[in-house]
Amino acid sequence: MNTDLPLTAAPVPARRLRRVPVLNAFVHDVTMDDVLGLREGLLLTLHVDMLMKLQKDREFHDILDQFDIVTCDSQILYFALKFLGTPVRERVSGSDYFPLFYTRYRDDPSVTVFLMGGKPGIADIAARNINAKVGRDFVVGTSAPPFDFDRDPAEIERMIEAVNASGATVLLVGLGGGRQEKFIIRYRDRFPKVRLFLPLGGTIDYEAGTFRRPPAWVTNAGLEWLYRLVKEPRQRWHRYVVHEPPVIPLLIRQKLGRYRNPFGKD
Repeated sequence: MNTDLPLTAAPVPARRLRRVPVLNAFVHDVTMDDVLGLREGLLLTLHVDMLMKLQKDREFHDILDQFDIVTCDSQILYFALKFLGTPVRERVSGSDYFPLFYTRYRDDPSVTVFLMGGKPGIADIAARNINAKVGRDFVVGTSAPPFDFDRDPAEIERMIEAVNASGATVLLVGLGGGRQEKFIIRYRDRFPKVRLFLPLGGTIDYEAGTFRRPPAWVTNAGLEWLYRLVKEPRQRWHRYVVHEPPVIPLLIRQKLGRYRNPFGKD
């Protein structure tokens, strides 16, 4: 990262944003407009899958404070914060945010994006779709690393070199919750031209059109998980039926003042 540039250029500096605790993590009480104003720094959009990973992944937990803005990404989490008595003003999901981001900066040539993630060829489709909407080469490079990229130093070097060769000033990373955030923190200093880091999970698939979002009323009712489960039962079963439901008793414990951080902090 260019250390001559400030990390945060949001309308409200991150250090002044209200932090809302949830289990052993937190979100900032921000609006979409606040997040769209972030031109430089690190964004994280927190959802239930990440909350459950944070109960076991110490490295992921320990890097949260390095992100300038942490948003409430899911409607389920939005309802949970109301249940805890600490509501936030808006749900700001990555899939809602990114189309607004490229629409807002379509006429700003200093903003160019590299898409990292997705299955082979998917990021290329997303790039074509985005560039057609924006009307210029907004996405200037793509990469589809193998699932085990983090075990291959040579592959990591190829990923870094591809981003730097593109000249992109924004890096969107879709490598899965936890993995993408750790990649950014580990290697951000290797990207001298990148000013804004966006770990946005499945956004590449949405932009490619390989997976469509449900109607707004489904998302607003907190039923997007069910929509995805019905559409892709084999791929989604473990996440939505096994991995995420234990968040409910954890949130009840927090409500009763009985939740304890598994890493001994807080």
